[in-house]
Amino acid sequence: MTAATSSQLSELPRAVRAPTFLTRVRLRAQRYISWLDHQWASAPGGLGISISPHEVQRILAATGDELAFCEASADARALSSAIHEADAAFAADPFAQRMRQELDLSDVELDLLTLAAAVEADPWLRRAFGYIHDDAAGGLPTPWLARQLFRWPTGVQIGPESKLIAWKLARPIEPTNPWSVTAPWVVDPTIASAMIRDGALDVGLDAVRFAAQDAPELCLYPDERDTIVAFVRALAKPGAIEVVLAGPTGAGKRTLAAAICAQLECSLLVVDGPALVAAHPDAAQLRDALVRIVRCARLANAAVYWHELDSVDAPAPALALFGTSRAVTHAVDGGVVRRSVRLPALTRAARAALWSTLSGHETPAPVLDWPLLPSDLVRAAMMAPAGPDAVVEACRSTMRLDAGSLAAPLVRPYTWDDLVVSASVKRHLGELETQARLRWSVYEDWGFGKFFPMGRGIAALFAGPSGTGKTMAAQVLARSLGMELYRVDLAGIMSKYIGETEKNLRQVFDTCERANVLLFFDEADALFGQRMQVKDAHDRFANIEIDYLLQRMEQFDGIAVLATNRKNEIDQAFLRRVRFIIDFMPPGIAERRELWKRALPSRSPTGEELLSGIDPQALAERLDMTGADIKNAATSAAFLARAENSLIKPRHVFRAARRELAKRGIVLREEAE
Repeated sequence: MTAATSSQLSELPRAVRAPTFLTRVRLRAQRYISWLDHQWASAPGGLGISISPHEVQRILAATGDELAFCEASADARALSSAIHEADAAFAADPFAQRMRQELDLSDVELDLLTLAAAVEADPWLRRAFGYIHDDAAGGLPTPWLARQLFRWPTGVQIGPESKLIAWKLARPIEPTNPWSVTAPWVVDPTIASAMIRDGALDVGLDAVRFAAQDAPELCLYPDERDTIVAFVRALAKPGAIEVVLAGPTGAGKRTLAAAICAQLECSLLVVDGPALVAAHPDAAQLRDALVRIVRCARLANAAVYWHELDSVDAPAPALALFGTSRAVTHAVDGGVVRRSVRLPALTRAARAALWSTLSGHETPAPVLDWPLLPSDLVRAAMMAPAGPDAVVEACRSTMRLDAGSLAAPLVRPYTWDDLVVSASVKRHLGELETQARLRWSVYEDWGFGKFFPMGRGIAALFAGPSGTGKTMAAQVLARSLGMELYRVDLAGIMSKYIGETEKNLRQVFDTCERANVLLFFDEADALFGQRMQVKDAHDRFANIEIDYLLQRMEQFDGIAVLATNRKNEIDQAFLRRVRFIIDFMPPGIAERRELWKRALPSRSPTGEELLSGIDPQALAERLDMTGADIKNAATSAAFLARAENSLIKPRHVFRAARRELAKRGIVLREEAE
């Protein structure tokens, strides 16, 4: 190659203010080149493409001593003094210190890394490296070059077990013999960029970002935050720490992680797990990305928040926070400690406080009374300028039940005025509505929630013969409370396969706790029946299903209504967990009279006369029927009359009533007409 002097190389363009690592590399290159110039000066004819005999003799004789030359040469002594100062400055560099401490880099590994980063900071150095290699194409750093410049001890080598490889900091690009001392190395672009920019880190992945450094304006979970902060501080960093933040999507796990890091005075690196996996479908690529994320966290003194990424196949950061809506199942590695925290439902006070930070409008009732998540409140606050109705609809839309085929919605067409039951039943239903409406204010504001640590739901049993108004009462309650009504589909819930029934029930209960719905179990005795003496495996698994129901009902935080016409077949353990037991009796004469009046209106919506000779009192006294029977009989009588193009008369009613009563095995004589 064409020879060049060290003075010429020192005149190559460079940055106005070079990073400390770059200054360190330049000075060492200058000193070594001055030694080469001294040696090559004795080669007759200089250097060229051909190799002269004198050059071969010089190489084989291995004469000369660089250390002695540097002691004898005034210029080399001056460079050695400058190198000493540059080494001290580099040793004091915060980013270099973090690489050494957090990534466990040795001096040798750090030397090779700085060489590889130097050619990225100053591409002109490639010509200098090529000059030292005596190869115009040898412009990339090699372990041999690092050995010469940094005077490594004899026998030092960089192999595949190096931390440079483990942390993806730098790598050899020689495909056939990557661990040769002459194999060229390249640095990871993000690391080179950080070294050039005084430690300004960028992961370089779309699914990863640094969270804002400022603490969140409002911490929704102060107790959980303080517990985790005290836990981390108490361990004093003996190793890696994992904290699992479990809660539904939208509960504010990322915001809580930011609040924790603000207390610990460290940065937070947020990783979108699903997006990261989607961008790296190959397992090896994904692991490389995970290593780079942890590397960045260690160098930035940051915790990592893994969002919905339960298992991480990479070295652990000092503090990892797993935000998940599912249970974290991966095992804890040696040296790693784990603490799990489940985020509780927001209290009324917390929801009101969050609303006040999101919106200047008055706090609407759903914000206080419905189990909304922080993300629900954010969406609802965006609708506040459109008015209260828009806010209510936004809250309701976020809480729709999605239970598949396991539960079906029921319409809620009735109000309290439509429900005809005895005064005692109506009073009992009113108490149920009051407790359902005020439960959170009593539990939270008055502190009565401490008496219900397992679950704060309300369960009621509606017992009575068919047709006495149990389903209608559930419809009235749901409408009055502003809740959707869903009836559990027993055919979809119950399964012959072991464990499937419990799985279905878990899905229904979990979903209903999240949604603002009233859960209605019709024919509840099919699910909540009494446990039986175990005679075979079928009996044992049937009892397991009932035991699971007992446990889940006790932990339920929603509103559930169980309806049955066979109260005696309900397991006593369920009855003890039911807050209200309301017995629906067949209607008396007064109730039947009112039912007949409502079932047979005197006029149509257009004002047309419909009845002729109908006496509701007489019908109530002579026909002992339930509300459902009366409704069906009245409807059938209307069809009979319409078929005759006649008004509805007593004979039509009695004929229809006879057919309804026959369904129950009751014979109504024709003379009764």
